[in-house]
Amino acid sequence: MSNFDTIDFFTDPSLVVDPMPYFEYLRSKGPITPLPLRNTMGVTGYEEAVAIINDPKTFSSANAATGPIPDYPFTPEGDDISEMLDAHRHEMLATGMVVAKDGLEHANHRALLMRLFTPTRLKESQEYLSTLAGELIDDMIDKGHCDLISEFATPYATMVIANLLGVPEDDRKLFCEKLGPPPGVVGEDVSYEEVTAQGFMFLFEYFAGYIAERQASPCGDVLSDLATSKFPDGTTPEVMDLVWLAAFLFGAGQDTTARLLGASLKIFAEHPELQEQVRADRSLIPAFIEEVVRFEGPVKCASRLAVKTTTVAGVEIKAGTTLAMFYGAANRDPRKFENPNEFRLDRPRSREHIGFGRGAHTCAGMALARAEITACLEQILDRVGNIQLSESKHGKASDRHFSYEPIYTLRALKSLHLEFTKIK
Repeated sequence: MSNFDTIDFFTDPSLVVDPMPYFEYLRSKGPITPLPLRNTMGVTGYEEAVAIINDPKTFSSANAATGPIPDYPFTPEGDDISEMLDAHRHEMLATGMVVAKDGLEHANHRALLMRLFTPTRLKESQEYLSTLAGELIDDMIDKGHCDLISEFATPYATMVIANLLGVPEDDRKLFCEKLGPPPGVVGEDVSYEEVTAQGFMFLFEYFAGYIAERQASPCGDVLSDLATSKFPDGTTPEVMDLVWLAAFLFGAGQDTTARLLGASLKIFAEHPELQEQVRADRSLIPAFIEEVVRFEGPVKCASRLAVKTTTVAGVEIKAGTTLAMFYGAANRDPRKFENPNEFRLDRPRSREHIGFGRGAHTCAGMALARAEITACLEQILDRVGNIQLSESKHGKASDRHFSYEPIYTLRALKSLHLEFTKIK
């Protein structure tokens, strides 16, 4: 058993499969508590997490996607490091992502992003979402078993976001092969150059070409809207700003949805009575999705950087400190959610979880993710019955075992082997 006093959450693989005991240990020490190494504090309290997220002037999102790894390219000094951060932000990993921007720059880029997720566009996509789910189910239904992650969740999420963005079909498979893991691989002490070479530059090259094509000849798709868009003040974004947005959308759009689908079907398979309850009453699907996000959401840890020395919940936080925002723990805070370790369809105020973020950084694709999961669950429940976990792959009920991606930012099943019957 690992020593929770000295364990490093960001590099120790023993916390990947089940981080909850570690989160509960941290919670026992307080809602905000220092972590060993890296000048980092762990946040497990719901109210404390919301307070930090809603104070972007004190807590920057510059490190949102990566946390304290790699080390910051400067040594924080004093009680206000705003100017130091501004001077070195361009040297930090992934700060071109909209989730890592602050203030007016974030507001401008988010405004471009939100143009892509209008209610009209989401409504128009409903038929495609359902049809695609049905087609993927048809490909595997007769054999009575599947790896949900590789055969359904990942291809579904990838094809939806590729279709939304207008990525040519011939390029989609290549994208999946080249993209690689998101930031936050456990145990990897990578440099900026290595991470950039692994995935970002590949996406940049392709999306730069797509943006240039759409600027020259708009064709009515999302990338055309993005390529010809302007900031709210009427100024024109730099091409690289648009490329970052497109690349971020592709990566985040496929990853989060695939992980949420995996968690949803794992819960169905583990709780057959719940599966049948939702099958019989589809009006329960929205409540089911929200409880999945709270109980087993795809975002395990996001981060913030304290730019000013301050106090939260009586705890002093020095400027330059990383705040590891353990969403998985905050969403199980017993001060906020009664019996938080129970999965409950009738949970009051279920949408108050922070699984999709909060405030200015609420997930821009939240409505699309909900629509995707809803379409998939409807099609699965219509066509597939008696969904069970494969004992040959995951063990008997008394000794289940699952494999998760070694990523400290996401809660991500590597595989989910299911057995089922075809509904005629």
